[in-house]
Amino acid sequence: MIRNASTPSWLLEGESAAFPYSCSGKRRRGGAVEKTLDGLAKVARQALMSEEVAARNGLLQRLDARAKLLGVLGLLIAVGLVRHIPVLLGFYALTLVLAAASRIGLPWFVRRVWLFIPLFSGLIVAPAMFSFVTPGEIVLPLGHWFGHEVGLTRQGLTSAGLIVCRVATSISLVVLLTLTTSWPRLLSALRALLLPRLLVLVLGMAYRYLFVLLDAVSEMVTARKARTVAGRKDGRRARAVAGFSGGALFGKAHSLSEEIHQAMLARGYRGEARTLERLGFRVADAAWLAACVLLAVLTVGGDRALGI
Repeated sequence: MIRNASTPSWLLEGESAAFPYSCSGKRRRGGAVEKTLDGLAKVARQALMSEEVAARNGLLQRLDARAKLLGVLGLLIAVGLVRHIPVLLGFYALTLVLAAASRIGLPWFVRRVWLFIPLFSGLIVAPAMFSFVTPGEIVLPLGHWFGHEVGLTRQGLTSAGLIVCRVATSISLVVLLTLTTSWPRLLSALRALLLPRLLVLVLGMAYRYLFVLLDAVSEMVTARKARTVAGRKDGRRARAVAGFSGGALFGKAHSLSEEIHQAMLARGYRGEARTLERLGFRVADAAWLAACVLLAVLTVGGDRALGI
């Protein structure tokens, strides 16, 4: 190869010389900007996924929103009255069947439920499993602390398992309702069941305005990243920028909320949630309500038959 005197030396170097740290095995951790963008993208993906699931032709998607809301409310009351773990496990298995019948992926549905509230509930009730919190029959001894035998008690494990199973089943029912019902239909169902109009208005505006805020935050973060040249990290400066961005976002949100409210009033909005489809009970909706009532009665009755 003939070298040209005008060709820079770095252009003729190999790839390993041009990137001496490419194989060092160390990955640069993303900063606050990257984490913010990833969080915004995750929220948008979840919202789009929920809307896509609600549009599927599944079992629960074909039901009226009011019937689903009343049925789920009755099932939640029944779950709250159950006092035995096997009954709750059977109820949770039923939620998985309903999810499959509603064309919801079971692995995704299970992760959506168990990666959040049930695990946090498990951490909260974990101390109740120890003998110094819940005295009883020790099934897993952990030695002697300060002259007293300490371990996990049968009564504590039962109480903790009951709370976790109850929370998991309740959250599964709520997730089924929200995934299979579009937001306008759900608000219409809440208003039809005599929920205060102001509360429905706040819920509707909060949901719709969330995406406006996400878009504003995404634009601010992207603009900040595009104007950042130096790679040196400065925690104090980063915190100052985050504070300034929060203040600017608050001012923009307040101004935009006033404009949106005036625009809605100009278009005839009076606080009532409306949908393009007319609400109406059908035979399938009545069958769903009857099945929920029967299931709730059988569940509570079977639980009471098992004793305390």
